[in-house]
Amino acid sequence: MFYAHEFWFRTTHKVLESAEDTDRDERVQDAVVVFIHAEAEDEGHSSKVLAKLVKNVKWLAGKFHSNNVVLHSFSHLSGSRASPDFAQQILVDAQTRLQTSGFTTRMTPFGYLHEFSLHVSGKSLGRVFKEI
Repeated sequence: MFYAHEFWFRTTHKVLESAEDTDRDERVQDAVVVFIHAEAEDEGHSSKVLAKLVKNVKWLAGKFHSNNVVLHSFSHLSGSRASPDFAQQILVDAQTRLQTSGFTTRMTPFGYLHEFSLHVSGKSLGRVFKEI
């Protein structure tokens, strides 16, 4: 997770055939940007994974008094990967829970490679790793 003064992304290449066709170019200010990697082991306990994910995001957002969140699927953090359907559902469920709690939440398009720029805060909590 990162607290970003600014996060910009643009879709570049569709890598998952089942992904919806889209072309997005967006910029978000003062947001918690979460790079999420779902592992195969997570599929057996999705409710626990989802609860901890949402709790960790809320915690970091609270430290920076921000209600902006960007969820970004990043399947390059481990050799173990969950199925694309599971990974996407975790993102969708997290987005729903965060929005229900009053957060403005965006999700980068699932199944795409993205060009991005991340301007991270220099504070000690500007970058936080949590394993669920």
